[in-house]
Amino acid sequence: MNPELFPKFSEELEIVDNKMGEVQGVPLPEATCEIWEQIYNFQAREDDILISTYPKAGTTWMQEIVDLIMLDGDVKKSMRSPCFVKVPFIELYPKPMPSGVQAANAMESPRLLKTHLPTQLLPPSFWEKNVKVIYVARNMKDCMVSYFHFQRMNQALPHPGTWNEYFSKFTAGNVPWGGWFDHVIGWWKIKDKHQILFVFYEDIIEDPKREIRKISQFLGKELREEVLDTIQHHTSFSTMKENPMTNYSVLPSSVFDQSISPFMRKGKVGDWKNHFLVAQNIVFDEEYQKKMEGIGLNFRTEL
Repeated sequence: MNPELFPKFSEELEIVDNKMGEVQGVPLPEATCEIWEQIYNFQAREDDILISTYPKAGTTWMQEIVDLIMLDGDVKKSMRSPCFVKVPFIELYPKPMPSGVQAANAMESPRLLKTHLPTQLLPPSFWEKNVKVIYVARNMKDCMVSYFHFQRMNQALPHPGTWNEYFSKFTAGNVPWGGWFDHVIGWWKIKDKHQILFVFYEDIIEDPKREIRKISQFLGKELREEVLDTIQHHTSFSTMKENPMTNYSVLPSSVFDQSISPFMRKGKVGDWKNHFLVAQNIVFDEEYQKKMEGIGLNFRTEL
C-alpha cells in the first residue's frame, strides 16, 4: 500500500462498530457473523501458509517472521505495506473496507493468511488442501493480560471493563473468539493429523533464531545464518515497535486508540504477575489444572 493512501484509508475506517454476535457458540464480531457463509466457504490454495493463533499470542510477530522467511530476509520488500494489508485476516470484515476473504481472493499465490478461529470453525478447504499451518500458543496468564489491554484500546471490540471483571470473563471464555482452553487444546489435538507446526511464544522469546530456523525448515526454506540474523533483528520487539508497518500506527485512534495502550505493549513473559491478585492466581491455577489435566500440553509462565 502506498503511504499516500493512508489518510484516505484512515478516513474510511473512522466509523467503528464493536457489536458482537456468535457462530456455534463462539463470540465473534457482528460483521463477521453477517458474512459467515462467505468466510466458511473460503477457498484455500495448496501453497497458502496460514498463521493461526488465539488473540494476543504473537500473531503480528509470526506474520513478520514468516513474511521475511518467504522473502529470504529482504527487509525492504517486507516494508511494502502494513502487516494487516499484506496478510489478510480471513474472518475480519472491517466495514466499509473489503473483507479478509475479498482481500485474500484478490491476492496472487503464494498467500500468507491469518486467523484466530478455533479448529471447528476453520473453513474446511484448509484441511482439504492440506495447507501448512503455523500455530502460535502463548501461556494463558500473559494472554489474558495482553488481551485485556488490547480490548481497552481496540475500539472495534467491546470494552473489557475492570481487570477483575475481565479476569472472570476471560477465564469463562466469554471474550471475542471464545475461550483460550478450547482454542489451544483444539489445535494441539489435531497437530499431528495435518501439516501443523505448533510453536510456543515463550520459546521464541527464549531463542528467536532457533525458532526462526525451525519455522523456515517447516516452510521448506534453508536460510543462511546471516539471513536468520537479519530476520531476528527485524522481528525483535524494539524494532517492530518502531516500524509503522507492524505497530499499527497507521490506523486512526477511532480504531486503535494507542493513547490508552500501545499495540506493541511489552512482549514479555511473566507480565501477568503485575496484574493477578494472589486470590485470582489461586482460582486460576485450580481451574487451569482441571482443564489441562491429561492434555500433555505444558506452558511456561516465566523464563
